[in-house]
Amino acid sequence: MPRILIAECKQEVSTFNPHRSGYGDFGIRRGRELLDYHRTVRNEVGGALSVFDSSEDIEVVPAYSAFFITSGGTLAKPDWEQIASEFLGEIRNAPRVDAVYFCMHGAMASEEELDPEGWLLAETRKLLGEEIPLVVSLDLHGILTNRMLKHSDAIVAYHTYPHVDFFETGQRAARLLLRILSGEVRPVTAKVAIPALVRGDELITATGRFGESIRIAQGVENGPRGLSAGMFIGNPFTDVPELQTYSFVVTDGDPELAEREALRIAESFWANHESMRVPLCSLGEMAAILASHESGGTVALVDAADATSSGASGDSNAVLRTLMESGYGGRTLLPLVDEPAVRAAFAAGIGATITIPVGGTLDPARFTPLKITATVRLLSDGRFRSESFGEEWLAGPTAVLESGNFTLVVSSRAVNLYDRSFFLAHGQDPKRFDAVVVKSPHCQPHMYADWCARMVNLDAPGSSSANLPTLGHTRCPRPIFPLDEGVVFEPSIRIFRRNP
Repeated sequence: MPRILIAECKQEVSTFNPHRSGYGDFGIRRGRELLDYHRTVRNEVGGALSVFDSSEDIEVVPAYSAFFITSGGTLAKPDWEQIASEFLGEIRNAPRVDAVYFCMHGAMASEEELDPEGWLLAETRKLLGEEIPLVVSLDLHGILTNRMLKHSDAIVAYHTYPHVDFFETGQRAARLLLRILSGEVRPVTAKVAIPALVRGDELITATGRFGESIRIAQGVENGPRGLSAGMFIGNPFTDVPELQTYSFVVTDGDPELAEREALRIAESFWANHESMRVPLCSLGEMAAILASHESGGTVALVDAADATSSGASGDSNAVLRTLMESGYGGRTLLPLVDEPAVRAAFAAGIGATITIPVGGTLDPARFTPLKITATVRLLSDGRFRSESFGEEWLAGPTAVLESGNFTLVVSSRAVNLYDRSFFLAHGQDPKRFDAVVVKSPHCQPHMYADWCARMVNLDAPGSSSANLPTLGHTRCPRPIFPLDEGVVFEPSIRIFRRNP
């Protein structure tokens, strides 16, 4: 009976967010708890388990899971070292295993180690040896480093954005691992680097031009000798030495096919890269749009510059300040991270009126606290399940504050905002407001786009701004689009193969 070890280490960071992430920003699970939790959610580990559990001939060995409660700033050095030590300690203490499945993101970064996933893979090889099959699933917003490919047998990446194939990606990874373990296939991987950082609606795989490249990759993966294929567009806010876009193809022992198809995918992407930018509206223009907007529908104010799922701090009050100063009178719903404000609300109690500063507690260089007077409408522990995939999210103590026509849902810590869970868990239905601030670049269409009267993409300050040239990249390869002019794509292909 083959034993398959499962481990997880996932986080996406913005290195432009000055607030360091820490150990407390992760949900840590070991052993049986890892299995019990992931069998209840439709994520990658859950998908892999559905494959392994379907066979009575497989024994699953759960090792360790460090799953980010939310994205955030660069992971502090001692906290990374603790996670790495625990991760490797559980692998070291595991019984002998025959294969390994790792679930990772690809856009982690600590203060000194800028490729944590690659480092963990390299250290795992030291513990388990070079022969054991190891497959890794990754987010297409990861940075596909050479070290990741050197120390894994194969990688599998999401094929959708917004991401709706977590579970299916885990299944694909598990099935590929079993084929490698049985000796049926011998993977070889080709990777092509593309000098681009991209954002915008054209990245929506169901409707945008990026989807053209993904569909080519899916055809390759499902074709003769194809094992896995896709693209990594990276997280533009994780400024590390290998940050750029990559295509990749994994084939069964056919490096020429892998090279040819990885290049074809890359060229299809480059043909469309100029369109992969998002037109942005200034905060002043936003105020004018709202002032002229007739009643009869909710306007979504997309503040992706403060997207917590991309690593931003979540404490931006820039939109709130502009709306208040412009005298906007529509009912408006906003999310905010501000632990001191929550403490003040809890101290005052439900129904009390408090005057407090809000915003600017984590990224004070970008956001100045804004004083408001508000009524405390609701208090909670901030613990809830996401509407998308059922993950447990922990916002910490949370308060709903009502300041005139503005309703603020204020948490002690950031959570993902790529769906409406945070609002709905605290009694706020976005459909009942004239305007709602959406701190995510893209959500599944039914979350907002399908029913909102208008989606307004804002050029606001923040550590995940789609206005990429304003952020100040210093580590990623240069020249690169759109940070530099006249960028040329000169294909360079690398081949990775283990145990040839």
